[in-house]
Amino acid sequence: MTEQTETEPRGDLCIRTLAMPADTNANGDIFGGWLLSQMDVGGGVFASKVAKSRTVTVAIEAMNFRKAVYVGDLVSVYATLVRVGRTSLTVRLEAWALRRGEQHPFLVTDGNFTYVSIDDHGRPQTVDRTPPIAT
Repeated sequence: MTEQTETEPRGDLCIRTLAMPADTNANGDIFGGWLLSQMDVGGGVFASKVAKSRTVTVAIEAMNFRKAVYVGDLVSVYATLVRVGRTSLTVRLEAWALRRGEQHPFLVTDGNFTYVSIDDHGRPQTVDRTPPIAT
């Protein structure tokens, strides 16, 4: 695996949201679970787009909480496809924060999330590997 340069986000922008006071832990920092859920939402959007179906999260691995997120930070989640299996895909997610008054975002969290493509009955199905039609 290559070393993360941490100078700019990698991948497709999936979600952007503002960290709010209701998202804090007992110390007043943004709760790690909130950040994890934002990453999962962004990763799910990306995974569904790639799989061309509904997807569900089945695993989270190699999760790194690098820096704290504070109220008012603009949090952006970026996704990169790591692997496509028969019914699953692994997505590398990075969460970046932009603090008020600063011009450059910084990496706050990253990890690998695995999603499974499911049918309308919630059963695993083969990932559709046909390339999207150019428009």
